[in-house]
Amino acid sequence: MREKELIDVIKNIIGSEYIGDDCAYLKDLGVVVTQDSLVEGVHFSLEYMTPKQLGYKSAMVNLSDVYASGSEPKYMTISLSLPKDKDENFVKEFYEGIKSACGDVKVVGGDITGADRVFVSICVIGKTNERNISSRSNAKEGYKVVVSGLHGLSAAGLSLLKKGDYSNNEFVKAHLEPEIQGEFALKVSGMVKEPYGMMDTSDGLMDALSAIANESGVLLEVDFDKISYDKNIEKFENWQNMVLFGGEDYGIVAVVPEEYNVGGTKIGKVKFGLGVDLIFNGEKRHYSKEDVENKVFNHFNY
Repeated sequence: MREKELIDVIKNIIGSEYIGDDCAYLKDLGVVVTQDSLVEGVHFSLEYMTPKQLGYKSAMVNLSDVYASGSEPKYMTISLSLPKDKDENFVKEFYEGIKSACGDVKVVGGDITGADRVFVSICVIGKTNERNISSRSNAKEGYKVVVSGLHGLSAAGLSLLKKGDYSNNEFVKAHLEPEIQGEFALKVSGMVKEPYGMMDTSDGLMDALSAIANESGVLLEVDFDKISYDKNIEKFENWQNMVLFGGEDYGIVAVVPEEYNVGGTKIGKVKFGLGVDLIFNGEKRHYSKEDVENKVFNHFNY
């Protein structure tokens, strides 16, 4: 099973026009809504993550989606399920992490219950404030592809943690305590007047590029040499795959009209066709939707 296949099943049954993007834009209410879950043993391990780091990262996962919609996060609800060996100290540290991530975002409720392992499910509501809300289906020929944030850091950090190696604090911190690109996303939604595409790179840079390309029915031509990454990652085996397919960096991909100076780094352009063309070492490699989905993280592969 794959997440996107199941989303298609759900969308076909429910018939909701809101299902597809990472956030649902409820235009009549002037808000966007998102919800993500993190499951111990699937999305994180407490062998190398503290409860505070788990709380912080759980919040950031959802805040990133709201920012990537072009909206400003305002309210959060949290459901936390815990096994019997987790006590009030775990809860205290977890919520300290939540608080450190939230800033002005208010926690307004949630649920807490027992389980056989730790489950976290968070809902965030964002206010549009008359901003231009994005959709992955809005990319058009002639637009440019812009990214904000470094890519591959989190995947490199996870590979070190799995080996018990904490020597590179920069990579490890990127995985455990990620930074998100809220300021960049709000600049885009406040500046661009036409329909545009924007996503975070929580499931990998290529996943975001492919999703925007295929949902918009266009081809994104991307130059690997222009992608922002930490040069130290080149010391890792298969570092190029970390940059392209490593998830949990929470960068932003914005596909906007050429005339807007939104900042970030321009890595490509939108052309006629479908999928992603990657220019690498002077050669062009084509990635279909299926090519990308076979390489990105599978939430059901555990």
